[in-house]
Amino acid sequence: MKKVFKFIGLGLGFILLLVAGFCAYVAIVGVPTYEAPTIPEANVEITPARIARGEVIGQIQCMACHADNQNRLTGKHLAEVPALFGKLYSKNITQDKIKGIGNWTDGEIIYFLRTGVRRDGSFAPVMPQYPNMADEDLKSVVAWLRSDRFPVQPAAIEAPESELSFVSKLLTHTMMKPLPYSTELINLPDSTDVVALGRYTADAIGDCYSCHSGDLIDQNKAHPEKSKGYYGGGIEMKSDDGTPILTANLTFDEKTGIAKKYTKEQFIKVVKMGVRPDGSILRQPMFPRPMLTDYEVGAIYEYLKTVPKLENDIARKNEELMLAEKPGH
Repeated sequence: MKKVFKFIGLGLGFILLLVAGFCAYVAIVGVPTYEAPTIPEANVEITPARIARGEVIGQIQCMACHADNQNRLTGKHLAEVPALFGKLYSKNITQDKIKGIGNWTDGEIIYFLRTGVRRDGSFAPVMPQYPNMADEDLKSVVAWLRSDRFPVQPAAIEAPESELSFVSKLLTHTMMKPLPYSTELINLPDSTDVVALGRYTADAIGDCYSCHSGDLIDQNKAHPEKSKGYYGGGIEMKSDDGTPILTANLTFDEKTGIAKKYTKEQFIKVVKMGVRPDGSILRQPMFPRPMLTDYEVGAIYEYLKTVPKLENDIARKNEELMLAEKPGH
């Protein structure tokens, strides 16, 4: 029996040694770098229609994370990210050729947006990936980034480097990985199919599920509907005043979702204007999206009706969270 315990002890000691070695490796190496990718050729034709469409997508995605206090895409502190992940900053994506992406090719931008991997093989774990965005919409984003619009004009400044926590570094070696680059053509959805359009607008364009699901890490970028707690909400983030806030349950659960909270018209108003039916204003990091049409937001509403219902009382949990933050609790 003593020999058995001895072998068990040796085995556990060996496992602990391996874990300690792996953790030391992660702490030293940081975010892994991959082999420099082979970038497909791309030459995006810049048209007024593409610039306009790219601007809509840019306002939804790029401006929120990259715009400084002068509305230029020079990068900024991502204050809404929980401190567990470190102090994170977004990058300069203006046309500046040194600090920004002015000397990136069209193909390099598209490859990065699809996979999260830069042309030199470095990985951007904080940057969302867009594996389901239509090729035409990606080209529109590129056209906007190449345009004469003020936010993307060259600016030779950049936010500080991110200070990733050990947790963030560990995740980049385990759960947060680059996505494969697919050469298959992704078409725009049929605009007359409101459910398909709603799904595309919410998931592929809006990336709404990444905040409104059950876990910030346990997500399936290629198949968002397989993400943990898909649209059930509950991820803790920070509002504009630094107080914690849980993301809303957007499923049509009758007790805790949006089934009884919003009619379609009210949902369109709260998404586009940030005003709830009772007149209260949505707190950041959620912000109004007036750039979307009523039809697009209404399509999101119709799609959310088809999402499996999840009972998750976010209102009660937010009250408990706010109470816990008060002095003496």
